[in-house]
Amino acid sequence: MTGLYLLGIFTGILVALLYKETLFKGEAVPFVMELPNYRIPAAKNVLMLMWEKAKDFIQRAFTVIFLATVIIWFLQSFDFHFGLASSPDESSLGDWRICTSLISGFLAKESVVSTLEVLFGENVSSVISSVSAAALLVFSLLYAPCVAAVASIKRELGGKWAFGVVVWQCVLAWIASMITRMIIIFVM
Repeated sequence: MTGLYLLGIFTGILVALLYKETLFKGEAVPFVMELPNYRIPAAKNVLMLMWEKAKDFIQRAFTVIFLATVIIWFLQSFDFHFGLASSPDESSLGDWRICTSLISGFLAKESVVSTLEVLFGENVSSVISSVSAAALLVFSLLYAPCVAAVASIKRELGGKWAFGVVVWQCVLAWIASMITRMIIIFVM
């Protein structure tokens, strides 16, 4: 997990340096912001803010994760005629479990793990090798941002930028996961 955090930080720095030399050339515009007077917050205000943030998370992120998990479970458990599927191959999703978890991760990155758990159950390690799991973790770290982030990019920069960011991050994630796979195989 530490390696994933470090990889994320390292990749962010490299991409920022690349953008500085290509997309955002020239002098940086100075950013001036007037700061308010700082005071020690009252305990009541801190608790109210914590409650609002927790409530917001539960209403937004948890709802999306829960809905994605329920939808994936339903599609995995039933066939197109709403009959109970006896195997993943006979379900509405077919045997595209990893791709499905990544699609649900586009709604909220946190749902990738819960979707894998629903689709594979207890036997994830019997289907995915440790090398593939490491590559999947790297891909999950770097691939397209969640829908909320893409919507923010579209609102701030336009649809072309949002599409470009999604494609760029998917390509970057694929390259990084392939490099990870090759390094692990080489070391083993």
